[in-house]
Amino acid sequence: MNIVGQLPPGLTGLEQLLKLIDMGGRAPIGETMDITLVEAADGYAVFEGMPSLRVYNPIGMVHGGFAATLLDSACGCAVHSKLSPTQAYTTLELKTAYHKAITGDTGLMRAEGRVLTMGRRVAFTEATLKDAAGKLYASATSTLLVMER
Repeated sequence: MNIVGQLPPGLTGLEQLLKLIDMGGRAPIGETMDITLVEAADGYAVFEGMPSLRVYNPIGMVHGGFAATLLDSACGCAVHSKLSPTQAYTTLELKTAYHKAITGDTGLMRAEGRVLTMGRRVAFTEATLKDAAGKLYASATSTLLVMER
């Protein structure tokens, strides 16, 4: 099975991501959390998301899972962009730092992920989450396992 079950087989990771963007940029989780893949290049991926009351926690602000999901998606898809047609990946570890609270008034959020190093079996990435003005709200580092399908 591929990212959305609609992509042709035999594509590289980057080709898959670019096709996904052409198809609207949303895997099923994107529909649930209102996040979209908007850019992909070799070792780089960008997701955007709009926080809303749907992702609020009981204390009246956006749940940290919204930021973590955007950051994990950016880190993961940065690695995805470097995969061959026979490879897959999974997140082993995600360390997220929350710099500023997010609310529904924060507006569009942008998570940019980059591969720092990628070996045969393990990749290391980082990502930032900023608002439209470039203010930093969260950041993350991630370790991912690369494997054959």
